[in-house]
Amino acid sequence: MNTTAVPSFLDADQLRYLTTHAPFYYTPRTALVSWAPDHIFALAVPVVAYWVLSGFFHILDISEWKWLDKYRIHESEEVKSRNLVSRQDVLIAVVLQHVVQTVLGYWWIDEKPVGAQVDHLSAILRLAGPMSWVVQSVCGEELGAHLLSTKGAQGLYTLYWWAIPVAKLLLGMFIIDTWQYFLHRAMHVNTFLYKKFHSYHHRLYVPYAFGALYNHPFEGFLLDTVGAGIAEWVAHLTTREAMLLFGISTLKTVDDHCGYRLPWDPLQLISSNNADYHDIHHQVIGIKSNFSQPFFIHWDAILGTRMTRQDIEMRRQQRKTQ
Repeated sequence: MNTTAVPSFLDADQLRYLTTHAPFYYTPRTALVSWAPDHIFALAVPVVAYWVLSGFFHILDISEWKWLDKYRIHESEEVKSRNLVSRQDVLIAVVLQHVVQTVLGYWWIDEKPVGAQVDHLSAILRLAGPMSWVVQSVCGEELGAHLLSTKGAQGLYTLYWWAIPVAKLLLGMFIIDTWQYFLHRAMHVNTFLYKKFHSYHHRLYVPYAFGALYNHPFEGFLLDTVGAGIAEWVAHLTTREAMLLFGISTLKTVDDHCGYRLPWDPLQLISSNNADYHDIHHQVIGIKSNFSQPFFIHWDAILGTRMTRQDIEMRRQQRKTQ
């Protein structure tokens, strides 16, 4: 029930607009699937996303389709000859991480109101005061009052349903990127941390999709599970926002280890932090570079740890001339 006062700039038509309009992604359902509440489904989403996408790439790996050869970063034989761990061991380690991740997630995640359980109109109206102050501060009282009286409802709609959720998701991505960059870099700079924990992941000299989360169990917990929990908490994500962030993060992590440069892969188009970029990190020449994961490369660019294929070629040319 709406108990929030209606601001003076919203007339009956504007108020009706707010009560009758919702974005395409919204559903009033209190559970997205019939067999589980959203906070439990949120734990399943990254696990399902991981195995569906890695299964797709595994099919490509074992296929003999010649048209794929031009997109492979490494030849198929390299995976067998250069990796230092069997696929069976990788499979066991990833399943273990998913079990730990799910158990800890069950303890961590709260059951929050979703869908029609949320009083969206009251939440929107609570934004009216801050939005009114910003509009009138920027545009002046007269023009600001006019804009609010004519477009106030559309402004509140855009702010509540689009601007704030997008900002929260971007903040969550930034937190995950930041957490993983500095922890990942520390794992390479500190010899003890590398030998004891992170060297497990680098047994995959030639990465493949379902090995994306092949880690020492402690590293998997610290790097992925804890980082995701911090992002969800700091960004104050709703259950469905967290579900989306964790799902995208998982898909991106798998794609970054897939071993293909695919021109039609949307996850490789949205960011230069892609499979080719991360593959450099798995090679000897780039092992102290390209720490950024899973979304963007800003920390590598800012802190001077970015390496491209062009950089590698320049180094090789310099060695030839010496």
